[in-house]
Amino acid sequence: MTTKRDYYEILGVSKSASVDEIKKTYRTLALKFHPDRVPHDQKKAAEEKFKEISEAYAVLSDPEKRKMYDQYGHAGIDQRYAQEDIFRGADFSSIFGSMGGGGMFEDLFADLGFDIFGGGRSQGRAGAGRQRRGRDLEITVNISLEEAASGLEKTITVPRYEMCPVCSGSGAKPGTKKSACQQCHGSGRVVVSSGFFQLAQTCPRCHGQGETIQTPCPECRGEGRVRKTSNIKVKIPPGVDTGSNLRVRGEGEAGAGGRGDLYVIIDISRHPVFERRDNDIITEVTVSVTKAILGGDVQVPTLNGHVEMKIPPGTQSGKIFRLKEKGIPDVHGRGIGDELVRVNVEIPTRLNSEQRRLIEEFARASGESVSKDSFTDKIKKTFR
Repeated sequence: MTTKRDYYEILGVSKSASVDEIKKTYRTLALKFHPDRVPHDQKKAAEEKFKEISEAYAVLSDPEKRKMYDQYGHAGIDQRYAQEDIFRGADFSSIFGSMGGGGMFEDLFADLGFDIFGGGRSQGRAGAGRQRRGRDLEITVNISLEEAASGLEKTITVPRYEMCPVCSGSGAKPGTKKSACQQCHGSGRVVVSSGFFQLAQTCPRCHGQGETIQTPCPECRGEGRVRKTSNIKVKIPPGVDTGSNLRVRGEGEAGAGGRGDLYVIIDISRHPVFERRDNDIITEVTVSVTKAILGGDVQVPTLNGHVEMKIPPGTQSGKIFRLKEKGIPDVHGRGIGDELVRVNVEIPTRLNSEQRRLIEEFARASGESVSKDSFTDKIKKTFR
C-alpha cells in the first residue's frame, strides 16, 4: 500500500498556515497542474497531481477535518470520512469567490475551459456554447514629438479577423444548421472519472460549443471569421510618451461573444533638436562670445516655432534658462512642462587684425598682460 504524502507538504505550506494562505496556494497549484493546461503527454501526471492537491485542500480548508488530521494524521481522516465524502464536503467555490473580484478565479477557470468542480455542478445543455469574445490586438504607432505634444487623430491600418459576411459568423453554409456534438451530446464538456474524483474538461471535438458543423461555409470554411485589413481612427491625447498604452474598445478581432479590444502602443521618434525629460524638453543654443559678455536677444526653437530669449550680460557657457510652459502638456491634464535652454558660448578660432587689436586693448584695460594667443586662450578657458 502506497504511503500518502503529508497534506501540508503537498501544498507547500506550514502547519500554522492560515485558511487564506491555504486557499491562495491551492489556487496557484490548481492553475499550474490542471490537465487542460499541460501538453498532451503530461496530462496523466498532471491529473494525478491535481487530484493530490485537491484532496489536500479539501481536508486542510475544513476546520473540522484539519483538526482531525492534525491529531491523527491520515488514519483519522480515512476512518471518519470516506474519500468520497471528503470531496463532497469540500467547498471549492469558496476559494474563488473570496477575492473580492466577484468570482474572479471561477471566471478564469471557465475562460480556460476548466471545470474545477469535477461534475459537482450540473452544466447540462445550458453550459454549452460559451461564446468567447475575439482576441485583443496590439499595434505600435510611431509619432513625432510635436504630435505627442499637441495630440492628434491618426488612421492606422490593422489586419484582423472580421465576422464572415456570408454565414454571419455561424461557420455553417447558409441554409444549413449545426448539429449536436456526438461526443459530448451537446453539453460542451466531457467528464473524466477516476474513482471518487471527477474532472470535467472542454470537449475536444466541438471545443466547448456543444455543436458541430456538417456543411462548412464556403467563404470562411467553417471558421465564422475572415481575415481583413481595416483602417481605424485613433485619437491620441496630448502628452503621451513612448510606451504609453491606449485602449480602443471593440476594435480587436471579432468573436462569437463580441469583439476584443485594440491596444495602441506609442513610440515617439528621436527629435533632432529637443530631448524630452518627463514633460520638460531640453535644447541648446549657441551664442557669440560678445553676446555672452554684453548680453542680448537670441532666437530659440520651441515646439511651436522660434521665440526670442534675452541673454543677460556675463552669461557663462552651460548656463540653463527656463521657458515656462513651452514643454509637453501632462497627459492627465495637470499643467504643461517647461523648455530648458542650455547656452553654449562659441569661441572664435581665428581673429582678423582689427578683432585682435580690440581684444588686446580690452585685455590691457582689464590689467592683463598681452602676449600672443594669451587672451584668446583665457577666453576659451573662461567659456569652456
